[in-house]
Amino acid sequence: MNRPVPSDEWVTALVHDAVAAPSMHNAQPWRFRYLRRSRTFEVRADFGRAMPHSDPDTRGIHLGCGAALLNLRAAIVHEGWHPETRLLPDPADQALLASVRLAGPTNDKSGLDALYPAIHQRHSSRHPFEERQIPGAVREALGAAAHVEGAALVFPTSWHLREVLEAVQEAEARNITDRGSDQDLARWTRIDAPSVSTADDGVPYYAFGPRKRGGKAPMRDFAGPRQVAGRDAADFEQTPQLALISTDHDRPENWLHAGQAMERVLLLATREGLSSSFATQPLEWTDLRWPLRDPMTGTGYTQVLLRLGYGPNGPHTPRRPVAEVLGIEP
Repeated sequence: MNRPVPSDEWVTALVHDAVAAPSMHNAQPWRFRYLRRSRTFEVRADFGRAMPHSDPDTRGIHLGCGAALLNLRAAIVHEGWHPETRLLPDPADQALLASVRLAGPTNDKSGLDALYPAIHQRHSSRHPFEERQIPGAVREALGAAAHVEGAALVFPTSWHLREVLEAVQEAEARNITDRGSDQDLARWTRIDAPSVSTADDGVPYYAFGPRKRGGKAPMRDFAGPRQVAGRDAADFEQTPQLALISTDHDRPENWLHAGQAMERVLLLATREGLSSSFATQPLEWTDLRWPLRDPMTGTGYTQVLLRLGYGPNGPHTPRRPVAEVLGIEP
């Protein structure tokens, strides 16, 4: 049976779902192209949104685009199509990170359709979480979700958790006096009301969360040395629940797998009633990133550090209009 030709409005709606993905500092480093003739989406990196200091090798760009790719796949499955996906399909085109062809009706066994409702429910929460443990069964499910996408997820405990938290503290101490880090934050944070009301990217002040007064949760202060009127301070978790997502290798293809794993984990966590935020600080320093690896094997490359727990959901943050990031061609 022939399936109806996808309309431009339908294609636009799918990309609207894709761009709900998280990205470092909400830079939204992606572009999409839809080719009508082959019914194929292209996911492309927008290297103009790179962070020269915090993400010099563009690993963060690949992670964000990988998360958007996972959302796109979930949206396509939800609409009844099979998303035939290829990573890095053209070695001569470094910006072309993935292609997704609408390959007939889906026989979804991936579980993506069940995660679809969480796409627009998931928002980063930079508020304190409860000191309530995530059940073992949920932890196992989150690990399995990462594995499906070609990555591994572990919850560091005991001395490993202490080492991770020490790496975060060291990164935060460096960032205080690091000019490059401050420049990245200045570009991608919105402090004043005029910029918040007009910007369609970056982290607005209402999403900063309170300043950390106490606790051990790894929280980046997006305000830096700047003052935000009316912003409160709060005590965060004494025993934060962190998750590390890693891959066997450290190449662009692995970064894309990790980005998809990250988003699948976040969507499942959202469905399970968990809130989440990121702690990218130690991943921005090469010498601090390596000690985060799995201490049992001493191998693997940590790509993502998540904070998970029970707490308030974060606010919606702005997104660029789909018309700005999507091109539709014959």
